[in-house]
Amino acid sequence: MISSLRPHYVATLRLGLPIAVGQVGVILMGFADTMMVGHYSTGALAAASFVNNLFNLVTFLLMGYSYGLTPLVSAHCGRGEHAQAGACLKNALTANALYALLLLSAMGVLYFFLDSLGQPREILPLVRPYYLVMLGSMVFVMLFNVMRQFTDGTTDTAAGMWTLLAGNAFNIVGNYLLIYGIGPFPELGLLGAGLSTLLARVLTAALLAGFILTRRRYAPFRAGFRTARIRAADLLRINCKSLPVSVQMGMETGSFTFSAVMAGWIGAVELASYQVMVTVGTLGFLFYYSFGAGMSIRVAAFTGTADWPRVRQAAQAGCHILLCIATISSAVFLCFGEPLVRLFTSDPVVQATAITLIVPLMLYQFGDAMQICFANALRGTSHVLPMMGIAFVSYIVVGIPAGFVMGFPLGLGIHGIFLAFSIGLFTAAALFFWSFRRVVRRQTAAA
Repeated sequence: MISSLRPHYVATLRLGLPIAVGQVGVILMGFADTMMVGHYSTGALAAASFVNNLFNLVTFLLMGYSYGLTPLVSAHCGRGEHAQAGACLKNALTANALYALLLLSAMGVLYFFLDSLGQPREILPLVRPYYLVMLGSMVFVMLFNVMRQFTDGTTDTAAGMWTLLAGNAFNIVGNYLLIYGIGPFPELGLLGAGLSTLLARVLTAALLAGFILTRRRYAPFRAGFRTARIRAADLLRINCKSLPVSVQMGMETGSFTFSAVMAGWIGAVELASYQVMVTVGTLGFLFYYSFGAGMSIRVAAFTGTADWPRVRQAAQAGCHILLCIATISSAVFLCFGEPLVRLFTSDPVVQATAITLIVPLMLYQFGDAMQICFANALRGTSHVLPMMGIAFVSYIVVGIPAGFVMGFPLGLGIHGIFLAFSIGLFTAAALFFWSFRRVVRRQTAAA
């Protein structure tokens, strides 16, 4: 069986590696942001944790909505229909812009109620300006997401990698200059980190647009983009593929966002510790995401040609790869967790609290890897409607209540909130696996 999967391992690794390299840049950016802000002050770190977790929800809703484009483009490319893939990009940009307008309007309203969310009052003066800058940056997150899913769907995963690396390098330098006020630049603290992130997001969107507009390989796609009309039927088709994935990712991220709010109910130290450990946890998540996305591209291509045995094999290979990465991630957290924590903050109280969260962080790695694996497998088959129900049960019905009960009535505090992640993620993994197997069996029988 392993020998029959070898071509799938190689192809998935080849597709996923450029995405992973780009995500290493994202990890470094998240590390740099948290490190520089954390060493600037514990209050700034707590404020960043609160705002970043709110906007992580928007980021993943937008990212999930853009994911609906990838299987459509991959299927068109598998059939050699490049003009149709370019037309998909034009309609996807329109659909995603409308969706972003809805989300950002809601976040604009939320700004006026920030003091009602139960956070430590001493961090609110830092929260408000940072919140507004992050709100403005979401427009460029949306543009980059759509263009990246398009280039990934054409199997050009290197384009997103290079633009992310350039943007992240820019952000790290901008952080250093604007947080601490180096040379002629003013010392802006947390606001400086936000402005640097905004400018980096503008840069990544502009660079990726440049790839699509100038590279020869995209000429057939550009022709389809220019001649395509924006039609309600095409927008509805994209929405039907995109919204369930967005809602699924939003519910998953929402469980982390609400957990951050609950951590803030306990105190600023717990909120800062939460931010440190969630940042450390991205070491695993972004690799699971990268190779899960590579697997999804292959599943979508085989789905486009109705080759269901290869769909199953591609998913099996992806599962094996992600399980290996989860094992490595857990080992890294076990062996290097304490040094990693100390990178992000010099506050001994925050360090001590964060270090006690290493074991709960390790526990949920396998659930996270498997739910990403089979959610991406389902996305590749375009059978995305079940994802909303699974996410609702796993994260809203199971995960968030478990975090509240374990954190407060059971008295486990921040440790109970972290332990509850495993409950929600393993529930999601089991349900996504069951749903994917059901789809493949049904389609195989029909063929």
